[in-house]
Amino acid sequence: MIPQDLLDILVCPVCKKALVLKDEGQSLKCAECRRVYPVRDGIPIMLVEDAVSDPA
Repeated sequence: MIPQDLLDILVCPVCKKALVLKDEGQSLKCAECRRVYPVRDGIPIMLVEDAVSDPA
């Protein structure tokens, strides 16, 4: 699980908007551009090339 103080400072590398936890902490989603970044072993992978688009 990602600590709340880290979540408070993480932003989407593309649009710089806040991220929210998704899928029980397995990913982070940007509400603005809808990119979903994976979380592997508790570490957010904030690489644009590893992100997927979530149409919902």
